[in-house]
Amino acid sequence: MSSSALMSIGMRAMFASTASLQSTSHNIANANVAGYSRQETEVATSKGQFSGAGFYGKGVDVVNVRRAHDRFLTMQAAVATSMAKMDEARQQQLVQLEDVFPPGEQGLGYAMGDFFASMTDLANSPSDNSARQVVLARAADVADRFAGAANRIDILQRGVVADLESSAISVNSLAARIADLNDEIAGYAGLNQLPNDLLDQRDSLIKELSGFLQVTTLPASDGTVGIFIAGGQRLVLGAEASQIKVKDGDPDPSMAALVISTQGQELDLNEDTLAGGSMAGLINFQNHDLVDARNMLGQMAAAFAGKVNEAQSRGLDLGKPPGPGVALFRFGGPEALASRFNARDGSGQLLASVSMTVTDPTQLAASDYDLRLDAAGGLQLTRLSDGLVRTINSGDVVDGMRVDVGGLGLQPGDRYTLQPVGRAAQGMQRALDDTLGLAAASPVTATFGVGNTGTASLRELLVTGTPDTQLITNISFTSDSGDYTWELIDRDTGALVNVGTGTWNAGEGISLNGFSVTLNGVPKTGDSITVDKTLFPGSNNGNALAMSSLADDRIVGMTLDSNGSPIGGRTATDAYAAAMADIGVRVQSSKLATNISAAASEQADRTLASKTGVNLDEEASRLIQFQQSYQAAAKVLQVAQSVFDTMLQLGT
Repeated sequence: MSSSALMSIGMRAMFASTASLQSTSHNIANANVAGYSRQETEVATSKGQFSGAGFYGKGVDVVNVRRAHDRFLTMQAAVATSMAKMDEARQQQLVQLEDVFPPGEQGLGYAMGDFFASMTDLANSPSDNSARQVVLARAADVADRFAGAANRIDILQRGVVADLESSAISVNSLAARIADLNDEIAGYAGLNQLPNDLLDQRDSLIKELSGFLQVTTLPASDGTVGIFIAGGQRLVLGAEASQIKVKDGDPDPSMAALVISTQGQELDLNEDTLAGGSMAGLINFQNHDLVDARNMLGQMAAAFAGKVNEAQSRGLDLGKPPGPGVALFRFGGPEALASRFNARDGSGQLLASVSMTVTDPTQLAASDYDLRLDAAGGLQLTRLSDGLVRTINSGDVVDGMRVDVGGLGLQPGDRYTLQPVGRAAQGMQRALDDTLGLAAASPVTATFGVGNTGTASLRELLVTGTPDTQLITNISFTSDSGDYTWELIDRDTGALVNVGTGTWNAGEGISLNGFSVTLNGVPKTGDSITVDKTLFPGSNNGNALAMSSLADDRIVGMTLDSNGSPIGGRTATDAYAAAMADIGVRVQSSKLATNISAAASEQADRTLASKTGVNLDEEASRLIQFQQSYQAAAKVLQVAQSVFDTMLQLGT
């Protein structure tokens, strides 16, 4: 073999080793760069050279530099990142929501308990002005706490909207950069060499994008990759990028909704199709956790304030002359929100109108409702908290509220969201400032006959309606087993207005003329009870006792059985404890989900790194290999140089 052939072999070997060494140096320099994939040189045997002695090899040629890449592991890592970011975003919001329902003395349950306790103190001293001042102070505290909690929920809602808008900006920026890289990568489509660094950058951007929205990718023949979200909506296609926008929700404009804008068209992104990413976590928190918390708070506010106001209206205040008590609390009423797509007339007015009236605050559910026409043209009411669907007519009473549909009635495609309690706590205030306005006295007073021989005594005189104070009620027991007769007599003329009979049972009230008398002990034959107009309201505590007894009544979330009788429900303080527990369970569940998804994401990243990342120990072993290759190539060159020198000497 000639010396020139030896030198050619040596030079080719040294060139291949140099290229491999450059690749290794590149790997080592980028070992700590996020998203970098290990690169390796690909070598092939050079074509042999013919000589009289046959073919002899000419070393190797560098044919390509490829990156270590696994599409499946890359996609798996991106999906795991989406799930982790979704759980993390929701968990961070839930931790803040938990602070809206604090335990102990800072909680709403404690404030409501204090209010009822102040009513008990007022019942003990109904004419004491200082006791009345304490009641008003406790009422103001309860109202402030309800309003403060509602305000914090509204702040969380505005924070969600701001986070979504910020995330949309980041998503649009990432999509535009990926589209630019697609365009640049497509420019190398005619070459056999891949732009490895550009491909790494694109994969890194796609993973970062997955932190906001879960995406699917579809590679094209020109090296570009299409990116799709929400079950097939294109975000990036070739060198074109769509945009994500945040708009007002429909029908509730205080909530946020996501749309994707493509070629001048805007398409709604359904929550159910946003499978992952921090934006999906924020939407999930807004549409479920925040709505449920607002409704639980509103349900308590409406039931508590509604029942106290109702009891206040049944008593007598200390005015001159005494009159029915005015409302103690002012709170938000039910709202019916119309979709912006509902049918309108030429002037833009809605063809249909929907209104709600609370008929029983104790039966209000902690839920929003969806109202639309069903296939048969009837009114379909869906309770969104549990999906219960009912067909109703205008004027029907459902869950403690009456629904009225006016105007031209609902049109096909119309949709309303009904919020009976969602805004009840918002801006809640104490409406009464005058201590004399507290209606501690009952409008009627019960007196037991002086000749009674039984052990019966008054347990409770509860005003259940509007007693006619012009009438005197006489109850006379005709047997030891509880049989009695009753009569209503006009107090001015003494005329008999009405009579009747009944049977008393222990623990049950005797209901007549808008009131109910509950007894302790047992009446005997000949015992009598007279219920008459209260003559001295300043010393009467009947209504204060009735209001204080609300502390033990199940006034929140009652339902009706098949016979129309109220069942279930919770006391005001128990309802608050249940709300705290509900939010607490959500927080703990979200923490567990966040830990699991974060661990899965870390494991997916480690698996990907083991396949595509830089291993410094492996690169060090390659440096030794390259060193030996250089030494071998140098030896070939040394031999060739020696042969060449010898030939020159022989030639002289």
